[in-house]
Amino acid sequence: MFDERRALFLGLAAVLLWSTVASAFKLSLRYLSPVQLLFWASLTSVCVLGLVLVLQGKLKDLLWLPPGSLLKLGLPGILTPWLYYLVLFKAYDLLPAQEAQPLNYSWAITLSLLAVPVLGHRLRRRQLGAIALSYFGVLIIATRGDPLSLEFSNAPGVLLALGSTLIWAAYWIWQTWSRVDPVLGLFCNFLFALPLIALTLWLTDGFSLPDQRGLAAAMYVGMFEMGLTFLLWLKALQLTRSTVRIANLIYLSPFLSLVLIHFVVGEEIMVSSYIGLLFIVAGVLLQNNLRESLTYS
Repeated sequence: MFDERRALFLGLAAVLLWSTVASAFKLSLRYLSPVQLLFWASLTSVCVLGLVLVLQGKLKDLLWLPPGSLLKLGLPGILTPWLYYLVLFKAYDLLPAQEAQPLNYSWAITLSLLAVPVLGHRLRRRQLGAIALSYFGVLIIATRGDPLSLEFSNAPGVLLALGSTLIWAAYWIWQTWSRVDPVLGLFCNFLFALPLIALTLWLTDGFSLPDQRGLAAAMYVGMFEMGLTFLLWLKALQLTRSTVRIANLIYLSPFLSLVLIHFVVGEEIMVSSYIGLLFIVAGVLLQNNLRESLTYS
């Protein structure tokens, strides 16, 4: 059954929650290292997603799967959450949130580029123009408003933020070959990655109970960035006749995120962050519109 009002409400709720996570990342990293944040957030996500599967009566489906199928479901967890969030959290550790968040948002453009060698997609001239537009926005943010200087505010942080988009895009291409229930697949990804994350923590920072403020922030990240918000978004898409209208809500998220970064984290947002983000979003929108016109032409 379609329910447009409920779909809009759930879509907006998901966008609002996603808008908070950049601030949550930055606040968490005041008390935790990137690896500690990843471990406690992932542990929370496994618990939340496992509880959801129990309530939906789907957890028992895992018991009927052969070991080979379980391994296939879990393997993408090497990319996300393990590698992706390790790189992303380190980027947030090195950069102001107002720079890391928009740079990471360029993953949709990275996905288009990666689809060329991996999926055999072809890019037309206008699509290349849309990609160039977005990456010009990346350059504005990375150089803090002086793109011609090519002097990055923090080169390692910028490279890590852009590297995270490559890992995220590779994860989603990997997932295009999966036909499993998305919640079940996400749970398997996190469950498979959790021992790898625990091993990484043990080899680097070691195990210790973190500061309560850091632990609370990490649990928030695990619950909303890695778990429940994804379910709200899926449900919104299921309830609407117009997936495009709901999907377009996601473009509100990075701008709302900058507002929250200012008021919650306390960063003074630079004009270059807004201008760069506008270029990135414009490129993504143009890329998506061109893809749709090519699909239906």
